[in-house]
Order: sequence, then C-alpha cells, then structure tokens
Amino acid sequence: MDAVDKKILMLLQQNAKQNTKEIADKIGLTVSPTFERIKKLEQQNYIKGYVALLNEEKINKAIKVYCHITLATHSRELIDNFKNNVAHLPEIMSCQHLSGNYDFLLKVAVSDMTQYQQFVLDKLSVIKGISNVQSSFVLEEIKNDTAYVL
Repeated sequence: MDAVDKKILMLLQQNAKQNTKEIADKIGLTVSPTFERIKKLEQQNYIKGYVALLNEEKINKAIKVYCHITLATHSRELIDNFKNNVAHLPEIMSCQHLSGNYDFLLKVAVSDMTQYQQFVLDKLSVIKGISNVQSSFVLEEIKNDTAYVL
C-alpha cells in the first residue's frame, strides 16, 4: 500500500458513496487506475465492506449501554459459549474480549430502559457462566469516529 492507496482509503472512509471519477479527481489519477486500485484494496481485504451510518434517534435506538461482563471462570468452554451466544443477539452492536478487570465489553443499542431490562433478563442473564454484569449508560456522545487515520 502506497500513499495513493492511503488517500483512497481516507476518501472512502469519509464518504463511501463517492464514485470512482470523484475519487480519481481528488487523488490526481484517471478513472481506470483508480478503479483498479480500489478493486485491489477490496481483494486484499483492506476494505471489508461498505455501510450506511444511521441516525440512532431516527431508528429508535438512542439508548447506548456499555456492559462489562465477568465470567465465573476463564475456561475455554465458558468463553466459547459466551461468544457463540452474544454473536446472535441483535441488540449487541459490538463485543470485545478484554484483558484486565472484565472479560468482555458489549456495546448495546436499545430504544428505552424497558427494552434494555428485557434484554438483560431474557437474553443476557440466561447465558451460562456470567458472574457479573455492570452497565454504563451513555449520557452524551462526545466523539464517535468510524474512520482510521492512515
């Protein structure tokens, strides 16, 4: 990956709806080599996909909760069971396996406190091996970038 590829990636992170001609104009190449570079970046998995970022309030998912999860033990069985269970829960936007005081960090998006309560009672608490769940509710989002600086 060279400097031109990095420029392409930065431009696509800013606005993935740009067409190849717009990107080509911004990086100083013609359309054909720009198209080839984008295809190569996709094939090499630098670009994993293209998404639309939605307005959480408009889609009624304005409540964001970070759940710190502690498992009862650090056995392979409990870890795999937890990962397999949370992978299929639509309320969970992301799940990270952590080192430190907690085993996992979940980012959960729901419409209101009742929906969060139902999520915890009906979906999260039934997962075998969870010993502790600590929830932190987002009061205000100061920064939420999706773009990496290259």
